[in-house]
Amino acid sequence: MNCRNMGPVDRALRAIVGLILISLTVVGPQTLWGLVGLVPLLTAVVGMCPAYTLLGIKTCRTEDRTA
Repeated sequence: MNCRNMGPVDRALRAIVGLILISLTVVGPQTLWGLVGLVPLLTAVVGMCPAYTLLGIKTCRTEDRTA
């Protein structure tokens, strides 16, 4: 079940937010709470968000509806 439900803008924003949160483990408060940034970063890399699947949300374009 390799279906994507995130568009390119959504993926880019998640990657940026994830990297910012992960950078908090090195710069800033330097706590491990910055590792929460792994979640948006991984969903951006994979292109699939489990919460979107549960809620029936898709931010990507559908490929071809004629099939």
